[in-house]
Amino acid sequence: MDLATAISIAIAVALLAVVIFIAARKRGPSLPPQTRAPAKPLPGAAPPTGKPAEPAAAAPETRGRVAPERAPAEREVPAAEAEAVLAPSPAGAAARVSDAAAAHEQDVVAIRQGLASTRGGFVARLAKLFGGKHEIDKSLLEEIEEVLITADLGVHTTERILNELREQMKRGDLRDEQAVWSCIRRQAEAILDVGAAPMELRSKPAVMMMVGVNGVGKTTTIGKLASRYVAQGKKVLLAAGDTYRAAAVLQLEMWGKRVGCAVVRGKENADPGSVIFDAIKRAHGEGYDLVILDTAGRLHTKVPLMEELKKIERTILKASDGRPADEIFLVLDATTGQNAVQQMKLFREAQNITGVVLTKLDGTAKGGVILGIVDQHKIPVRFIGLGERLEDLRVFDPRTFVEALFAKPSETTMAA
Repeated sequence: MDLATAISIAIAVALLAVVIFIAARKRGPSLPPQTRAPAKPLPGAAPPTGKPAEPAAAAPETRGRVAPERAPAEREVPAAEAEAVLAPSPAGAAARVSDAAAAHEQDVVAIRQGLASTRGGFVARLAKLFGGKHEIDKSLLEEIEEVLITADLGVHTTERILNELREQMKRGDLRDEQAVWSCIRRQAEAILDVGAAPMELRSKPAVMMMVGVNGVGKTTTIGKLASRYVAQGKKVLLAAGDTYRAAAVLQLEMWGKRVGCAVVRGKENADPGSVIFDAIKRAHGEGYDLVILDTAGRLHTKVPLMEELKKIERTILKASDGRPADEIFLVLDATTGQNAVQQMKLFREAQNITGVVLTKLDGTAKGGVILGIVDQHKIPVRFIGLGERLEDLRVFDPRTFVEALFAKPSETTMAA
């Protein structure tokens, strides 16, 4: 072998040794086969990816060695920390409270605008009484009594409010105008809040019947109620039970087209009971959530017509397998004042009235009649009408209503 060949072989051997050394460094020290053990996956760890397994950790019971740290996935979360994570964010809670307060204020403003005539009537007269008095005395209470009675609150309701004012005067709590306003507001809210549960559709189909004299706005109220429930995703059916007036049937059909509800109608002068029976049976058969029944505008002074309402109630029982109507709403026109209170009395004698819808509150200065109606009959007001638009039929809330009605002129100015 010549010198050149020997040098070439030596260089090749050296290069091979370098390659082997580098590869060994990257792979790390190798354990003898008998000491290598497959690594156990951690709880919740991802499946193997094909990479070489790491050497097994020493057994915890081995003397003189420290057990390896527990993997993060196994760490126990302290109770306090868990509660902090699960608890609602203070910022989020504050935002929800703020949104609720803003919505409430919008409701108050809307109702206050709808009650402009009433507020310009007896509420303005009350404010004028207080504004001219530097001292709260018995003569002021007499003037308050006159204002409340002329606002159609009625004698009974007026006396209830005045008795509380007198009691506070005896105790020395009625020192200024603000105390009088606060007392009237508290009494008004106590009268209107009869402790009724929130209204909900408890059965399917729920049956809602509307009764009331001609001209109070029954058919319009039905259309607006239907629109409200359709917007909530309910399937609503309307029954044109006022078969004595062709105009009433046509009006209900127009509302049905407007809000997307089917309408069951009969022939002119057909028996109202047959129309209502067919409507309830259809609602059961076709999976409706709610059926709203229109009825003729009963003249509440004519007993035979009241008897016919009782007949319709029996029809509902027959069509619903013995189940009565879920709601029977009496629609009252606020502009009729004390006559509305009398209507309530007579309709209750013929029907199991479950709620009141008070319409046209935007067109009267005697909106205080709502207090007299509820105080005497203890039936909750469910909806109030404050205008012609769909959204002007509003769910009744005693606190919001009282806050809007009895706001002092100075408070109204500041809110604006």
